[in-house]
Amino acid sequence: MWRHIASNFLTFLVVIVFLIGGVILWGQSEYNATGPLDDPICLRVERGSNMRAISRRLADEGAISNGTIFRVATEYTDKTALLKAGSWLIPEGASMSEIADLITKGGASTCGTEVVYRIGVNRAGVEVRELDPATSRYVEMAAFIPGEEDAPALFQSVREKADTRYRIAMAEGVTSWQVVNALNLMDILDGEIEEIPAEGSLAPDSYEVREGDTRESVIARMREAQDVILAGAWESRQEGLPLEGPYEALILASIIEKETGIAEERGQVASVFVNRLREGMRLQTDPTVIYGITKGEGILGRGLRQSELRSETPWNTYVIPGLPPTPIANPGRASIEAAVNPEETDYIFFVADGSGGHAFAETLDEHNRNVARWREIEAGRTAE
Repeated sequence: MWRHIASNFLTFLVVIVFLIGGVILWGQSEYNATGPLDDPICLRVERGSNMRAISRRLADEGAISNGTIFRVATEYTDKTALLKAGSWLIPEGASMSEIADLITKGGASTCGTEVVYRIGVNRAGVEVRELDPATSRYVEMAAFIPGEEDAPALFQSVREKADTRYRIAMAEGVTSWQVVNALNLMDILDGEIEEIPAEGSLAPDSYEVREGDTRESVIARMREAQDVILAGAWESRQEGLPLEGPYEALILASIIEKETGIAEERGQVASVFVNRLREGMRLQTDPTVIYGITKGEGILGRGLRQSELRSETPWNTYVIPGLPPTPIANPGRASIEAAVNPEETDYIFFVADGSGGHAFAETLDEHNRNVARWREIEAGRTAE
């Protein structure tokens, strides 16, 4: 009997050891995983604070997924006693491990005032943001459009602060010409850009820069980031796509990017174009016509004419078969992933539905009904 009891006890111990080991591995994975922050926050650590209080604040701010894991891990790695007072920038997606390093290594305060250079599809702008101590979030204090408006006095004053941070926020769907034009207006950067980067080769993202960085170095970071994103997406692509290689995936992604700004639609829009490519149908997408007119240099600013839809350019997919020869913008990660992993649908048509999204159809009759509804909506808006 004692042998049976001892055997059961040993089995129990083995199970406990495995469970503990599993919990430890899970905790380590969570500690090093990408964090939940969508936007940066500034964490103020007052003198006399302890890691238990900081872990609660980080959890309340949505910067970490589990306060207990953060606290236990910092104690295990002997970082609890190294907590430094100051204002520390917690970037978007920071892991618990990265946050622990930020608040224990010390040095100059890393946040307070931030200047954001925004490169948008319609225009570029500069935003001066400062930390709101009550919320630990940034609030806009001033904004202006470089080249069109004089910089406000606040902008000049923050330029003189040693701890001012600078960031470039590049939107999805901007063209390489727009990026270069915007970078040339940023007087915190040095040097010249020798030539316009290849369309589609720059990754829309947020890039922290320092005064005196060269424009070419920023372009190089954007290009390297896009190379990594595209390579990873192509590696995990669906089988049987009608695409010859990652560059064609990039071209398709740029069209998807320009066709919809709704995240939930990207997979459906991608499915329409993939289905059309498989059936040998022309893509017939307006953004390619627009790119053939503007070459990505600015905004068309008006509707397309029938003559332009019929005009033959290398990018006009109403005229040419298959994909255009180059991307028509710089697509973001989500559009690239949609291009190589489209939804499985039978859709081959779509048209605006009046809500900002699109109505999809499998047959021409269904599509014609959707078009008629859209024209009714347009007519109603014109009459108002």
